[in-house]
Amino acid sequence: MALYLLFESASGYALFHAYGIDEIGQSVDAVRASVLDLQRFGKAVKLAGFSPYSSAVDALNQCNAISEDDLRNFLELNLPKVKEGKKAKYSLGVMEPKVGSHISEATGIPCQSNEFVQELLRGVRLHFDQFIDQLKKSDLEKAQLGLGHSYSRAKVKFNVNRVDNMVIQAIFLLDTLDKDINSFSMRVREWYSWHFPELVKIVNDNYLYAKIAKFVVNKSDLAEKDIPALANLTGDDDKAKEIVEAAKASMGQDLSPVDLINVQQSAQKVMNLSEYRKNLYEYLVTKMNDIAPNLTSLIGEVVGARLISHAGSLSNLAKCPASTLQILGAEKALFRALKTRGNTPKYGLIFHSSFIGRASARNKGRMARYLANKCSIASRIDCYSESNTSIFGQKLREQVEERLDFYDNGVAPRKNLDVMKAAIEGIKNAVSEDADGNENSDVSAKKSKKKKSKAEAGGEAMDVDKPAAGEDEPQTEKKKKKKKHKLEEPEDEGMATEAVTDDVKQDETPKKKKKKKNREASDAEPTVVTEGKKKKKKKSKTDDNDV
Repeated sequence: MALYLLFESASGYALFHAYGIDEIGQSVDAVRASVLDLQRFGKAVKLAGFSPYSSAVDALNQCNAISEDDLRNFLELNLPKVKEGKKAKYSLGVMEPKVGSHISEATGIPCQSNEFVQELLRGVRLHFDQFIDQLKKSDLEKAQLGLGHSYSRAKVKFNVNRVDNMVIQAIFLLDTLDKDINSFSMRVREWYSWHFPELVKIVNDNYLYAKIAKFVVNKSDLAEKDIPALANLTGDDDKAKEIVEAAKASMGQDLSPVDLINVQQSAQKVMNLSEYRKNLYEYLVTKMNDIAPNLTSLIGEVVGARLISHAGSLSNLAKCPASTLQILGAEKALFRALKTRGNTPKYGLIFHSSFIGRASARNKGRMARYLANKCSIASRIDCYSESNTSIFGQKLREQVEERLDFYDNGVAPRKNLDVMKAAIEGIKNAVSEDADGNENSDVSAKKSKKKKSKAEAGGEAMDVDKPAAGEDEPQTEKKKKKKKHKLEEPEDEGMATEAVTDDVKQDETPKKKKKKKNREASDAEPTVVTEGKKKKKKKSKTDDNDV
């Protein structure tokens, strides 16, 4: 049976005919030794066909997914034809068994992939530039490098609005800022307590303490006039009065102006970091609503971001089973329990969710298991769905609330099937409402355009008619008078035409007098002819009556 080898290179598809090698009796070691020598290998293998890629984009498409049409045409063109009802007297050797099974299913060509074929294809890859005349080794290396870069670039491509790396960096920075703000504020408290120790007991919040320390600076300067300003900072008049009274009877020592300036600068640093932390939290909330809206609505922005950062990415979190997600963040406790054969942890990062805190001590493990199940579903919906909606997350949150009520009060929750049906119906309704809104907006826009076009056309018609109004009036008068003249006698016609011509001469400008005279002359001639005809008819009628 003849053996053909399919080789996919960076420059195109190549088909080789291995005619000088007998597989029976050949060991893999012997083939491996013969592959290294080009003269021996060139006598056993020859090029049967080569189909280069049209462009780098085509090469990337063929690399990502082998196109059935292109590869099928190439194989049918270069392989021997098989008669209907008979088996092929050849086989196609490929490197990957899955590719071979796909080719055999699509085209019916028998394929094989074993160590013997793989060694032959290794020799083809080693001496590929020698089999094609116009292909240089440097060109092949450039094609391989370009295809590798384009393939990596395509793998890295992502949706800009759904970048989970930004969430990972933001949550890490948020944790770092919390530590820094805590350490700086503790330093400000200790430093300023040498001067005003009573302020620590009155003000507990670090950010508010830094603001008051920056405002007061020297406690001896505080007076009754500063109470409104302190009330604006603290938001409480009683607390402002308490600070002023404590400053009057303070036990702290006096500090030099240089020390007070340094304390003021450190307090300003704490304020700046707190404000930056607030802005960063708002940024994290918006990014989480864009990347994982269902997970955010279910468990919250901070806990969801911690789960994504601990898993590495949203796709990794979606691949995790619910049991892994439940103890995510408690790996040390898990392995310690496995090592000592103790009790395994019941929850990890999801312990920070409000649902676990609201559950009783007896039901915390059950609640963690159920919540991990719903978080796994929400993360998979966020990762693999194309529509950016939080309806599923809201429904899953309702399920968790119902399960919490079931543990506390015994109220039976809804079935998961009914909840998912309701979520799907909600999404369909939202899509239909959006479509109706777009249609209405399109219709209103079309109507407004039509109205504008009609108004513009009407305005143009009015503009056109205005200058011609003075000219049309005498013409209409002429038509009316012509009808009257047809009924009257010829003498009256002459008088009427003279009156009309006089009126027209008065209304018109002198430039149009000649044109009007020519028109009147042309109009007067047919009227005379008609008058003569009428006279002849009258005479003929009178003659008949006489007879």
